[in-house]
Amino acid sequence: MPLAELLVEDLRCIERLEVSLHPGLNLVSGPNGAGKTSLLEAVFLLGRGRSFRTRSSERLIRQGAVRLITFGRTREHAIGVEVQRSASQGGATRAKVDGAFVSSLAELTQAFPVQVIDPEVQHLVEGGATGRRRWLDWSVFHVEPGFGEHWSRYARALKQRNAGLKAGVRSDALAAWDRELIAAGMPMAEARAKHYRALEAVWLAAQEALLGFTVGATWVPGWDQDHGLSEALHGAIEHDVSRGTTSVGPHRADLRLRVGHRAAREVLSRGQQKLLALSMVLAQLELLQSCLHIRPTLLIDDPAAELDNFRLRVLIDRVRALETQLIVTTLTPQSSLFGDPDRVFQVGQGRVQTL
Repeated sequence: MPLAELLVEDLRCIERLEVSLHPGLNLVSGPNGAGKTSLLEAVFLLGRGRSFRTRSSERLIRQGAVRLITFGRTREHAIGVEVQRSASQGGATRAKVDGAFVSSLAELTQAFPVQVIDPEVQHLVEGGATGRRRWLDWSVFHVEPGFGEHWSRYARALKQRNAGLKAGVRSDALAAWDRELIAAGMPMAEARAKHYRALEAVWLAAQEALLGFTVGATWVPGWDQDHGLSEALHGAIEHDVSRGTTSVGPHRADLRLRVGHRAAREVLSRGQQKLLALSMVLAQLELLQSCLHIRPTLLIDDPAAELDNFRLRVLIDRVRALETQLIVTTLTPQSSLFGDPDRVFQVGQGRVQTL
């Protein structure tokens, strides 16, 4: 589902741009600070409803503007996302697919699959569990029917339960929310575990190619597997009431990465962490292509950062084998890392020109 048209208004330094993209290799060139990464953020926003650089979507709005808009069109869908300044931190985000508002931003994943490789990709390894859950969930949305519905249902129930806990409700009043968490959480956890098993072999091969070795990895669902989710929730009630938040469940799941008996982030260098994270992203894309013939749009920001020539060549070869739409940033329009570009854009002072 390559992106054919992109329109952006008031996103970071971009006042307005409108471009037509090629389904192959698109090169976005320009000096540092010109707005190249902002263009990638606009594309990512269409498929995720958020940025890959900041948790607060409100920070994306151009200074002096009250809202930003990004609109894109694929062969199948027209997608629009608007972020408005709001009194609450983070901004108010609304999205439409084919003219209808989505009930959850997760629906954008199905309409426009997009993935990113950026200079901070190693946060998948060194950062917290949230990033690794998002990494896995993004591909589960595509391969496991019904996962999105279970995910949204669980998120609503969790929000209500946590609000009740913060309001000081009695432990016996949590039963209704617990039933909803269990009904949505169990199939959600099963879908994650099933997909991870399918992904694991592809990921190990990608690790060998990029790192030269493999790390230990264990997917943990968010509660002790010696007990069911119902028993885990019941056993944590006193703790949850005292802390005002739900401490067990799929929202606490994590991919634990280890080298020997230590966390991978404590052992691997920054460069090795980046290579491990790259293997995670590539494995997802390769599995989606081989199993479902899905070729997401891949955004690559500054691909050569911190990679030696050999590792960069491995990355390039595996990316080119995906035969997907690429949008790659570069300092010079003559860059040919991924081959001859099908379309080249020059970015300067928030403006984009097709060369």
